[in-house]
Amino acid sequence: MTALAGVNARRAQYNRDAILSATPTQLLTMLYDRVLLDLHRAEEAQEREDWETSSHNLLHAQDIVSELSSSLKLDGWDGADALLGIYNFVARALIYANTHRDVASTRLCITLLEPLRQSWHDAAEALPSGSPAGPQSIGTLGVA
Repeated sequence: MTALAGVNARRAQYNRDAILSATPTQLLTMLYDRVLLDLHRAEEAQEREDWETSSHNLLHAQDIVSELSSSLKLDGWDGADALLGIYNFVARALIYANTHRDVASTRLCITLLEPLRQSWHDAAEALPSGSPAGPQSIGTLGVA
């Protein structure tokens, strides 16, 4: 095993351990962090006309948005329908961004999701540590 392969294997194991030991609230913020990382990477790739890299990142972002949508418990709170509407819009915009190589659609997704990411981080920080009554009771991933 090369040194780089060893580093990559340790990084992958660290990431797996972080995910497996995360609380539902942490998983939610991790998903938002990753979807925005994917979108920024896709945007940069689109600007370079690196369509393969762009597509890879946009497809991964679609997977995350799908996970966020499927874990949303619609009867958990009165804003869930509106959030689902945003997720559905973003999912369609990601498909358009990928199939039409449209950086403006990618940027629109970033614009829509960044404030949500920040709001979830703020909400997570406001929860008392170890709070069992936190977002865990809302959805399968603690996603409201």
